Amino acid sequence: MDHVDKIISQWEKQRADINTAPMALIGRIKRVSAFFSAEMGRTFDQHGLNAASFDMLATLRRSGAPYALSPSRLMEETMVTSGTMTNRIDQLVKAELVKRIRNPKDGRGFLISLTERGFKVIEKALTDHVKTQKRLVENLSASQYENLNKALKQLLEPFEAMR
Repeated sequence: MDHVDKIISQWEKQRADINTAPMALIGRIKRVSAFFSAEMGRTFDQHGLNAASFDMLATLRRSGAPYALSPSRLMEETMVTSGTMTNRIDQLVKAELVKRIRNPKDGRGFLISLTERGFKVIEKALTDHVKTQKRLVENLSASQYENLNKALKQLLEPFEAMR
């Protein structure tokens, strides 16, 4: 019996008239997400990063050479507001992980680019991040992993369509 089972059991005693199956599923998803976030946070910490800074650096890294994007493109890719993006960029510039460079296609604009140091940090952090993620799901068999991934993708479909 896990923590969610205990909660569902309490609700069944108090409100036998309600279907708590969705509550159980969503409760487990939330708990798994919280545990995963904490574990991944420890990995980011080892590299002087947090989830937000890792996300920014990883977005730049996966964009391919020259590892530079406009602030508006970064906002799209990381799904944050303009004010949040400016703050994150400022913090990463201060840490010398990214720099602002003139946009060669638009002299009025800037691109955010990985510095050499930022590239090295994200390379190491990404390697460790992938190891952490693998460890977090290793108790699933290959078929369980595939079925869960497929079910979650299907669950996300209507929400992704709204974006």
